[in-house]
Amino acid sequence: MFKDGIGIFLWKLAVALYLIANGVLGLKGGGDFHAILTNTMSFPKIIATIIAVFALIGGILVLIEMFTKITSRSLDYIALALAIIWAVYIIIGIVSWVTGKSNLDLWGMLQRLGVHTMVLGSLLLIAKKGK
Repeated sequence: MFKDGIGIFLWKLAVALYLIANGVLGLKGGGDFHAILTNTMSFPKIIATIIAVFALIGGILVLIEMFTKITSRSLDYIALALAIIWAVYIIIGIVSWVTGKSNLDLWGMLQRLGVHTMVLGSLLLIAKKGK
């Protein structure tokens, strides 16, 4: 169960829960995705919903990687695609903060950036597993 150590296990578990929760909230019309994309960047709600679906899939992929020995190139490619989407999402969040479209202060932005960077790191770790 703790093939990479308890610290990595807990980190991946936290990221998986975050992704799944944000995916579900995004499908309901809430969560980080709708807040950043629709409120601050004026993206259509369908884009935020699509990203929420990707987050949900990403969370499930993290759990699959944690609890199984499945190492498939297709899982790697899906995780890599999600990582690229996540990197773009991070850039959109930074742009919205720099342009003043986000109502976050410096500490709120750093908190959000830290969380999303951890998610990106986890997706990149998973993408390398099948090599």
